[in-house]
Amino acid sequence: MRIHHVFLLLAFVLPISHLTAQAADKKPVPSDLEPLPEAMPPPAVTESSPTDTPEITIVKKGETTFEEYRMNGELYMQKVTPAHGKPYYLMKQDQEGGWSKYDGPAAPLVIPKWVIFRF
Repeated sequence: MRIHHVFLLLAFVLPISHLTAQAADKKPVPSDLEPLPEAMPPPAVTESSPTDTPEITIVKKGETTFEEYRMNGELYMQKVTPAHGKPYYLMKQDQEGGWSKYDGPAAPLVIPKWVIFRF
């Protein structure tokens, strides 16, 4: 019974919405229209602005290769490629020199550290 009500409602609503759409298409265009002003050019990129690409330094210690990733001169990640075994990442965890090992598809667990008391 409810399906019949839905079909009846659609039968009355659809022709009305079709007529209002046709009426909206036939509105006269105002004669006092003006073109929009030209768009401003994008701002120029200067060399003094920091870039989003990291600086990568490759260091070899024995048979182990370290790739150091720096952003604005600050070391934030290292990729360690040992001679034997899988490469892994060391990511900076906090400002006090804490590093966390990252070697899987999931991001490393970052535990929040707040200073409550300082003596």
